[in-house]
Amino acid sequence: MLAVSVVTFALVGLSPIDPVQANVGQNGLLGMSAEKRAQLASYWGADLPIWERYLNWAGAFVTGDWGTSLRYNAPVTQVIATRAANSLLLLAAAWLISGVLGFALGVAAGARKGSVVDKLICGYCYLLASTPAFWVGLIMLMVFAVGLGWFPLGFSAPIGVPASQVTVFQQLQCMVLPALTLSMVGVANIALHTREKTIDVLQEPYIRFARARGASSWQALRRHGLRNLALPALTLQCASISEIFGGSVLVEQVFSYPGLGQAAVTAGLGGDAPLLVAIALVSAALVFAGNLAANILYGVLDPRIKEGGAREQR
Repeated sequence: MLAVSVVTFALVGLSPIDPVQANVGQNGLLGMSAEKRAQLASYWGADLPIWERYLNWAGAFVTGDWGTSLRYNAPVTQVIATRAANSLLLLAAAWLISGVLGFALGVAAGARKGSVVDKLICGYCYLLASTPAFWVGLIMLMVFAVGLGWFPLGFSAPIGVPASQVTVFQQLQCMVLPALTLSMVGVANIALHTREKTIDVLQEPYIRFARARGASSWQALRRHGLRNLALPALTLQCASISEIFGGSVLVEQVFSYPGLGQAAVTAGLGGDAPLLVAIALVSAALVFAGNLAANILYGVLDPRIKEGGAREQR
């Protein structure tokens, strides 16, 4: 987490973006007096060396003060709390859909290796793996929002409706297209890896023994192979949190979805270091939590991992 904060702060400080010019505009900057420019530069911290800015920020951060977002003119914790509710709901939905769908498609393709179903699934995965997330989002918008009119064009709530009157159904309806876009792109890696693992599992002696006893391929795979397939799929699924969050930055821009991804773009373009570093730390914490959850679930799915660790300690 310390390394993430140092690198992010350094990248913001070394970028060619002038935070004063980015937020007041070129015309506004030209019309200002020298005293006013110096006052704004001091307010944004642009007149201090980058190491001094970082130490000032880090000293306040460890005491619980995450700073003030100069772009949103509000405490960073308030901005993140407001945006995180939308982003976490979106990321959770995309993460679950991509994991379940990718695992199911991978098992179906591996169990029918060389069939039409296998070729269609592999073609679908190869196509999406090479397709940018924002392009998929634009296609989804044109087809389902503009063409068919099934879903709104963007945002997390209908335009013109007060926040107190927005229903849960309306919020979910606004979230459908961004979530489907993220999940469609994230399916490919899990499905292709699960397919290869399924092919390997079907060639294991215990599967052949189960088939020799009269079980079909599906029965043998369902009774004896799914747990072995779940471990690598779980690893990829937990590691995909960073990819889904990275994809959400562009997807939220396409759908004008007010989440952490859109706030990160706004902070980066405006040189808002406190907000951008805080978002980077929150996203890093999500990735670390995903890896920790994978390690814990390993022992639940395969008790031999716990036994092996206990044996090494003894």
